[in-house]
Amino acid sequence: MRITHGFRPLGTPHAVTIGNFDGLHLGHQAMLARLQDVARSRGLPSCVLSFEPHPREFFTPDQAPARLSSLREKAECLRRIGIDRLHVFHFDRAFSALTAEAFIEQVLGRTLQARYVLVGDDFRYGAKRAGDFALLESLGQSLGFDAESLPMVEVAGERASSTAVRSALAAGELKHAARLLGRPYSISGRVVHGDKLGRDIGFPTANIQLKHNRPPLLGIFAVELYGLNSAPLPGVASLGKRPTVKKPDAAPVLEVHLFDFNADIYGRRVRVDFLHKLRDEEKYPDLDSLAAQIKRDVDNAKHYLAKIKPKPSRHA
Repeated sequence: MRITHGFRPLGTPHAVTIGNFDGLHLGHQAMLARLQDVARSRGLPSCVLSFEPHPREFFTPDQAPARLSSLREKAECLRRIGIDRLHVFHFDRAFSALTAEAFIEQVLGRTLQARYVLVGDDFRYGAKRAGDFALLESLGQSLGFDAESLPMVEVAGERASSTAVRSALAAGELKHAARLLGRPYSISGRVVHGDKLGRDIGFPTANIQLKHNRPPLLGIFAVELYGLNSAPLPGVASLGKRPTVKKPDAAPVLEVHLFDFNADIYGRRVRVDFLHKLRDEEKYPDLDSLAAQIKRDVDNAKHYLAKIKPKPSRHA
């Protein structure tokens, strides 16, 4: 998959879909599947048009929703799905001032050379979100592309949306979030050096670099870690501000203690799948109390992971 940026014309016609695609939930996946079907039938490469930062992060950074995925995580997911190109526009004041007509003509027409454009049923665009599907369809005819609007996807009567996923994660409802996503929620990042406190109290951890300081979930979790071996490694993760040892305004940290594992993995890029929330963060009076609680967390995580692990077939 190619990743391109800005207003430079791509030089090749594309089938395009537009959106932030935060989290790549089942609604997004339905759009991408439709995009690929049309792209194949017309002999066009598929292109996802997205924005960085998220428009709400630009306009109201203090009120913007927590990110479900970084740009790199989004790109990795799109590559696995088989999308041909991710085109990213830097969302700044100049871009936000484009009229709806200019967005269609300059972005979809001149830059992406769109021949087919797929959007969600609630898609709005241009300055003050003035553009709607009727305008997209009308101007598309003069610019040589067809426009299609895809209805929402429901999961058990609920709209699959990034907002719904965030709500489920914030409430600790990881199974519900996984139903909306079609997979467990995960965070990817590089293993970096921490303060070695976990090792000092008998529970060494892999510190995973976070790209954003507002993760959509906090607490202690049973997890699986991918990227080190051919099979996932079970563990217990802490995602939060570590109130026992840090000040209340500390940045959140993701730490994973892997069971029965001892290797130097600094610099490795890994993915952590969050499978079950064990508890919220708590502040303990001393490190001995913290270590005792971590021991209970390890036991509880092992019990949960053993319970969900598929039992070997008798005929295997």
